[in-house]
Amino acid sequence: MIEPSNKIEEVIVIGGGPAGLAACVYLARANLKPLLFAGSPPGGQLMLTSEVENYPGFDHILGPELVAKLRKHAQTFGTRIVDQNILKVFFSTSHHEVGTIDKTYAAKTILITTGAKALWLNLQSEQRLRGKGVSACATCDGFFFKNKVVAVIGGGDTAMEEALTLTKFAAKVYLIHRRDQFRASKIMQKRVLENPKIKVMWNTVVEEVLGENKIEGLKLATEKPETENRILKIDGLFLAIGHKPDTDLFKSAIELDGKGYIVTSDRYALEFAKSVSKETEVKLLIPKEKVTMYKDRFDLNWVSATSVKGVFAAGDCVDYQFRQAGTAVGMGIAAALEIERWLEIHNQ
Repeated sequence: MIEPSNKIEEVIVIGGGPAGLAACVYLARANLKPLLFAGSPPGGQLMLTSEVENYPGFDHILGPELVAKLRKHAQTFGTRIVDQNILKVFFSTSHHEVGTIDKTYAAKTILITTGAKALWLNLQSEQRLRGKGVSACATCDGFFFKNKVVAVIGGGDTAMEEALTLTKFAAKVYLIHRRDQFRASKIMQKRVLENPKIKVMWNTVVEEVLGENKIEGLKLATEKPETENRILKIDGLFLAIGHKPDTDLFKSAIELDGKGYIVTSDRYALEFAKSVSKETEVKLLIPKEKVTMYKDRFDLNWVSATSVKGVFAAGDCVDYQFRQAGTAVGMGIAAALEIERWLEIHNQ
């Protein structure tokens, strides 16, 4: 039996990655006593990142260590952290409820920071070598492969971007695609095909990632019967076959896009502006006086608001472009400041 909570929290944060933890620092300092459900295991994708060198303030730090520092910082100011998963949500106009396996909690506002996960090949050898030469982020890890040979798997714009990013560091980049044509935009394809450092391998799939303590190569298979399976020696492998936002819990509660990312007011305003005029530049000016701006279910006065009043979102569950720890932290802080102002208005 699920035990209800009689207390209505000011704010509940769902997700214990950098966005949620950074938000809680600000929420706690504003004396809002945030209740954070970090999930199990907590920490998000940073817990799977061995080395982080692009987070401001640290020349070098392990992913789990960075999470621990963010967590301690949030708790210093009074954040309450529960290492449990939220299994159900109910959002309404008056207050919102979330439920764990044994208890329900109510809050005036909700901040969703559940993040996103990179899609993998689901090979046992791939999982064993994650952080040992296998990555899903060239921006994060490309620096470690200076003058090395690397491979990228994928055929969309993300794969093109990853391959091009890696050419800044690696001596050679293999771009492995299972089909005979890319689905990426023409301009991105052109850049890749014209780059002398990139060699495209069409109609090819990875059967196994080779190596014990670090990646040493790939076992490849091709659809062409005249070509034998081959071993490709590489120093690094980058997966670029997509990301999946961790938002299944919210499918029937708030508006998501076609890929499952949470739609917030700023994105909705941008997409609406694009639909109004694809040729005319549209600038959204911030007025000196607060005005009421609504479009459909979105309150455009709030950047991180979702389609439900009092529910906000930040981090990789919203950000389908950058997916960096630093950008997630910034989004989390912005959402926290908005929640503080939202509560000031609605608690009057």
